Amino acid sequence: MSVQCNSPHMAINSLPDEAKGPSTAITVLCIVLVALTLRPGIVSIGPLLPTIIQELGLSYIQASPLTSIPTFLMGALALPAPWLAHRFGRDRAILVALLVMGGAMSLRTVVDSVGQLFITTAGVGAGIAIAGTLLSGYVKARFPGRVAVFMGLYTTSIALGSTLAAASTGPLVQAAESWRWAAGFWILPVVLAVAVWVCVNQNGRQKQTVSTSSSRAPRLPLRNPTAWLIALFFACNNLVFYAMIAWLAPLYIELGNTPTAAGMILASYTLGFMVATPLFGFISRNDDRRIVLAVSAGIALLGSLAIAIAPNTLPMLWVPLAAFGTGGAFTLAMTLPLDNASNPEEANAWSAFVMLPSYIVAAGGPLLTGYLRDISDNFDLSLWMLVVVGMVMLLITPFLQPNRNNEVLISH
Repeated sequence: MSVQCNSPHMAINSLPDEAKGPSTAITVLCIVLVALTLRPGIVSIGPLLPTIIQELGLSYIQASPLTSIPTFLMGALALPAPWLAHRFGRDRAILVALLVMGGAMSLRTVVDSVGQLFITTAGVGAGIAIAGTLLSGYVKARFPGRVAVFMGLYTTSIALGSTLAAASTGPLVQAAESWRWAAGFWILPVVLAVAVWVCVNQNGRQKQTVSTSSSRAPRLPLRNPTAWLIALFFACNNLVFYAMIAWLAPLYIELGNTPTAAGMILASYTLGFMVATPLFGFISRNDDRRIVLAVSAGIALLGSLAIAIAPNTLPMLWVPLAAFGTGGAFTLAMTLPLDNASNPEEANAWSAFVMLPSYIVAAGGPLLTGYLRDISDNFDLSLWMLVVVGMVMLLITPFLQPNRNNEVLISH
């Protein structure tokens, strides 16, 4: 989930020889392999949290930043990422981001203090944020006529990486008898992604021109009520998603499941999310997506409600159902800024406004969930908090009518 935002005074335009980089097959392979690395550094922490908490003597709220920090950085670094691409080159910036991510994941396996753990986690988050933001731009530049197809491939690969990390980390920690080895395993896909991206960086070096523009870029839609509602809807959806990613496995371990079984339940969540991502995008064909938004939010709420009432009853049904609704809502929410913008510049402004606060708010999901777990000694309050957030999402949907024809799309 990435945001591109152009500088107010310049834009990076790829020259026609953009396509003279690697072949389509190599490019697709690179996109898939890089996208696969963009979530395991976050998702794999969930099954490891109980062990990390015990080894380092953390409370649940103290352990929450292990997922909150990367989520926060995904929003905070969305805006400066395009400047890095302009200053150092997009492909080179992606390569450096992958190296930072891999290096931080390596160092995280040898930390001996909470401070070091958080610092290395920030490195992982920074790498994910920069690479994710710029990779979507690479897709748009490399396949300008087939953006939807290859963005679908990109987001599905991200979800697949989440599912693999969720399903495999539990068995890995049991086999290795160490959370460090299990966390370190996910360095391997990053190494592979770096290897193939070197090919892109070397063979696909496009010259870029910096074009100055005398016209002012559209400002963020700070005074547009619809923009705030979209941001609130997306923030609620992301808050639920990252809270589940962080604490679903610890919840089911606490309920008596093995780490492997809890990891499989977490994997069912990411799998449900992955299935919904392309499906809801295909179903929603009109600009006015309120009905489909309400359906997706309702499904997510139904799943969350069932988990809150009886978490150990049919978790392999209710957990992926909740994720299915969340994944559908995510796909649709990603399109809402485009529905409300009349040109690409406005779309960038709307997307920046929506994504930046939504990920920052979402970073509070794991923190609040961990805090409620600490004060109540169980996850009951946390689960009901997520139900309330789901209700807010559903209540917002009737007000998400696009206003593309509104003359005042961007505040003055």
